[in-house]
Amino acid sequence: MTTAHLTRDGRDWNPDYLVAINGEVCIGCGRCFKVCGRQVMTLKGLNEDGDIVELDDDEDEEIEKKVMVMDDAGACIGCGACARVCPTNCQTHAHEALEAA
Repeated sequence: MTTAHLTRDGRDWNPDYLVAINGEVCIGCGRCFKVCGRQVMTLKGLNEDGDIVELDDDEDEEIEKKVMVMDDAGACIGCGACARVCPTNCQTHAHEALEAA
């Protein structure tokens, strides 16, 4: 069910919520993280097995690359700022928020 939203001056507005980030396409540049004031995503590491791991100063785990991952999807307000700055188009957005599992 889509809920109607309005801008401050009463125009229709439809949010586009961030619902997924493709780790195979993401380059971990952090641009999306920088423009998001709601901490919807965070930077993690991807090891050689393709597992997402925490980044820390301790290099126990071999990091193949860094990627952005969803951290708090429920905090997304659907502004689309992250999509506008992403150089790889690795994000998926939807007009309706995903139901909490």
